[in-house]
Amino acid sequence: MDYQNLLITANGRIQYITINRESKLNALNKQTLQELHAALTEAFSNAEVGGIIITGAGAKAFVAGADIAEFTGVDVEGGRAIAQQAQTQVFDVIANGSKPVIAAVNGFALGGGLELAMACHIRIASDNAKMGLPEVTLGLIPGYGGTQRLTQLVGRGKALEMIMTADMVTAAQALQSGLVNHVVPQEELLSKAEELLNKILTRAPLALSAAIKAVNAAATDGVNGYTIEIEEFANCFGTQDFTEGVSAFMEKRKAEFKGI
Repeated sequence: MDYQNLLITANGRIQYITINRESKLNALNKQTLQELHAALTEAFSNAEVGGIIITGAGAKAFVAGADIAEFTGVDVEGGRAIAQQAQTQVFDVIANGSKPVIAAVNGFALGGGLELAMACHIRIASDNAKMGLPEVTLGLIPGYGGTQRLTQLVGRGKALEMIMTADMVTAAQALQSGLVNHVVPQEELLSKAEELLNKILTRAPLALSAAIKAVNAAATDGVNGYTIEIEEFANCFGTQDFTEGVSAFMEKRKAEFKGI
């Protein structure tokens, strides 16, 4: 696909997806969401890609939100379609992806931008980052999974406070509340994300995928997460990576996982 709003680059087994609308503070318009769906689908199916880092172009913003101009004149059914399509084709694709995805949050992550970061498995923020869900100032609520994922990450009370006040939080506050995993100086953001992802990529790929599925089950209605964990644990015993991992442990050597 010929991407107009994304930059796709690779560093070893890490694929970068950079939202490249710097003049618009990397806002998520319809085309960008379509391109994200295509890029994510390709990355998850590409055997050469071990994990993904999502970030925004420039130093000001990760993603400053949805492109509000596209909401003008939209009715109830149109609003439902916007949220449904974005959630199923982008945000849920990330959250349920079979490979680890890290959000490198550089600058503002507001509205849909914070929702994008929260869909990722791990979040690292630059020390100048600011995050929030300001939708109620527009007469809206978060529609890309924000009410659900923020509650899971920071708890019901803090989520309601952030959503209802529409206040932004600093990177330090986000770290304290569990909204992000790490905070680093902006110039160290991508190197920290790569360091963490490269460490993760030394682990067994099928086990990583199983861990994502089991952890996600904890927040899935109607699903017994313990049952999913047992099933995924059991499935690991049928992989060559398990045999290699145990052999390497017994032989006191580094395991060489192949994802099979």
